[in-house]
Amino acid sequence: MTRKILSALAMLAWAGNAFAQSPYPSRPITMVVGFAPGGGTDTVARILAKYVGESLGQQVIVENRAGAGGNIATDYTAKAAPDGHIIHLGNVGSLAVAPHIVANLPYDPLKDLAPITMAAVFPNVLVVQPSLPVKSLADYVKLANEKPGSVTFGSSGIGGAGHLAGELLKMMAHIDIVHVPYKGGGPAMQGMLGGQVSSIFATPVSSGGQIKSGKVRAIATTGPKRDPLLPDVPTVAESGYPGYEAMNWYAYVAPAQTPKPVIDILHREITKALSAPEVRDLLNKQGLAPSPSTPEELARYMKSEYETWGKVVKQAGIKAQ
Repeated sequence: MTRKILSALAMLAWAGNAFAQSPYPSRPITMVVGFAPGGGTDTVARILAKYVGESLGQQVIVENRAGAGGNIATDYTAKAAPDGHIIHLGNVGSLAVAPHIVANLPYDPLKDLAPITMAAVFPNVLVVQPSLPVKSLADYVKLANEKPGSVTFGSSGIGGAGHLAGELLKMMAHIDIVHVPYKGGGPAMQGMLGGQVSSIFATPVSSGGQIKSGKVRAIATTGPKRDPLLPDVPTVAESGYPGYEAMNWYAYVAPAQTPKPVIDILHREITKALSAPEVRDLLNKQGLAPSPSTPEELARYMKSEYETWGKVVKQAGIKAQ
């Protein structure tokens, strides 16, 4: 028997004994987020942390471990003790795309993490600086064609949903726009407001207030149908690129080998919070629809997204910088 297998068996035994000896949770829970404060995952995590903590009778602390498109936080979670006291709110980038773009990624999202529940599924929105002579996606594409390489788009990081949305548009519209990665949706939006980039494929969370105030202009959303909170903003698909779809999603995971009773408790409490009217209202105001799932459903979805975006990454030639 190899040393790796023996180590895994020892970890399982340790986790099982720890769970049997003390009730869960026995201390505060850390909810790890892979991006800087102010972006979508951070906002959702903080909303959920409050309600989950109150229900469990233990503090739930949101910890931001920004960098590498969320991969640093995901790797940290994958290597944490599998006792349920460290969980992770990740997204499509770190949970499905990273293995296709990062050589020697130190974790495997399909093997090293235990799915708990989906949190939210939603489209991104392409927003531009008001000073940009662009009022529609057709204008955006025209400008990119007239001045190749001059139009930039920011995102929360390489391999994230915003990055993939931009790369998919580049492929379908045959345009040359330049990606500028940040350490989260909040910093990306600040970069655009500061004139560092001319556009962003942003989350509703990081862009909603800026759109309403007129600080940015929304020209298209990336889902299969119009977003209820932005009914006047057409989708990319209906703006001349049928078949275009690039959804973002946030999901809760724990280290692999976390005991099933612990996963069951976390699933129960997080989905209960997602179903609470006040939480739904808070998330809906951010442009997000709560989408709780079973662990098994999330596992299947992660595998499907892994395969789907792997093909796009390969075709687009996306690589980590």
